[in-house]
Amino acid sequence: MADRVEERHERILRLVREHGSMRVTELAEQLGTSKETMRRDVVALVDVGRLRRVHGKVCWPTATLNARDARLARRDAAGSQGPLLGMVVPVTGYFFHGVVRGARAAATAAGARLLIGVTEYRREQDAAQLRTMAKAGVDGLLFTPSWDVGGPSPEDLAQLAGLDVPTVVVERDIPVGSSAALLDRVCSDHANGAAQAVRHLAGLGHGRVALLSRRSHTEPQVRAGYRAAVRALGLPDDDLGAPGEPGVLGHFDSFEEEFTRLVALARSGEVRAALVHADADAVNVQNRLAVEGLRVPEDFALVGYDDELPAVSDVALTAVAPAKHALGEAAVTLLLRRLADPSVERTHLALVPELKVRDSCGSALVGRGGQATSVDRMTE
Repeated sequence: MADRVEERHERILRLVREHGSMRVTELAEQLGTSKETMRRDVVALVDVGRLRRVHGKVCWPTATLNARDARLARRDAAGSQGPLLGMVVPVTGYFFHGVVRGARAAATAAGARLLIGVTEYRREQDAAQLRTMAKAGVDGLLFTPSWDVGGPSPEDLAQLAGLDVPTVVVERDIPVGSSAALLDRVCSDHANGAAQAVRHLAGLGHGRVALLSRRSHTEPQVRAGYRAAVRALGLPDDDLGAPGEPGVLGHFDSFEEEFTRLVALARSGEVRAALVHADADAVNVQNRLAVEGLRVPEDFALVGYDDELPAVSDVALTAVAPAKHALGEAAVTLLLRRLADPSVERTHLALVPELKVRDSCGSALVGRGGQATSVDRMTE
């Protein structure tokens, strides 16, 4: 049943993207479903920001509102009791799925409406979505810019500082001293999240802990937390990656080399534990180790990052779990606070991720051979 629902959702998204906008009745006819079923599907897709509802029809999240739809959105906002909040995010899946859900829950609880815009990590879409939000008449913004992974340019910072409605920056650092540095913002403390993982593995008896991390907006903090922890614990620095080139998400070529190095270290027994960012890569490491005849956690301990795929593999993945839902809630709370009192003090809030211990990290190493004797489990 779940597969059929997901397949229907994908067909809905394809149709809306092809046509620009469609009514529920049109979608029901195209897919051969009842109007009630289609309404439920549309509500589910709108709730996570994959579609946008505009006066009796749905459209693609990145679509710019025409003059009529923008006017209708403003009219709808005026008819509601609470403020209209805009939220611009790179995607609504993976990490940001939880953030959007948290923001929507907090907005609903406060009697506010939340309009979602998605940029798909395309920097030119930042400006387009901000224009759309302005046309819709939002009272305030939650904004995750699609900056290069190396950080914002002067133009990016000028765009941010020039916003004319109260804004909370979500999950992005802003350089101290820049024109936008005093904006309210909320983010994850990924450095402390990574450090927790290293300290946990060291506490299980591992004298070396490797880091494998694909280039992303999160990577610099993960790497900083890893290096701070190994220094504090007196462990060797087994960071397998060199910093990627600014602006390159993924750096797939070098990542594959780093991936191969990690497997070689595991096969030789030099390193028997690793923090892998993100979860999907941690699962791939586990599968690759199995091909090499190495078992997780008996022969190698793994901790993933993001906690999006805890049950995909045979061995449940220990993972660092950023507080995504709480991140969205906190962002809305800060924005509503600013709207209620524009003179309130500026706030920079960092939420510390939680280490969720499951099977893949194993138990404390014992004996000279360092063999794992049992598996730690966590009841959730």
